[in-house]
Amino acid sequence: QVHLVESGGGSVQAGGSLRLSCAASSYTYDRQYIGWFRQAPGKGLQGVAAIDTGFGTTYYADSVKDRFTISHDNAKYTTYLHMNSLKPEDTAMYYCAASRGVTYRPLLVNDYAYWGQGTQVTVSS
Repeated sequence: QVHLVESGGGSVQAGGSLRLSCAASSYTYDRQYIGWFRQAPGKGLQGVAAIDTGFGTTYYADSVKDRFTISHDNAKYTTYLHMNSLKPEDTAMYYCAASRGVTYRPLLVNDYAYWGQGTQVTVSS
């Protein structure tokens, strides 16, 4: 079992930055993926970014590429999502999630077993 707690959400103006954090109770596999997902009002859950905690490989949705950066600190069991050049369409509840071992679809919701409670990000124009 992996417990995840997100933090760092808030309200910013367009063009601003935020850093989200996802603290895990542990990494239960040698290679485990941590993903960030978001859900805007009236929309489904969307994969934003993911990282392979074993190899450090990162994955991004096209909509956030070159603006968001995912990183992790294995010693702290913490994954970060650095969000720059934020747009109003980035407004959503952001969730982090952990997979059970390796996934070949790192931005797919169904490949993640453990979820945090979410943190709200609001970007005003």
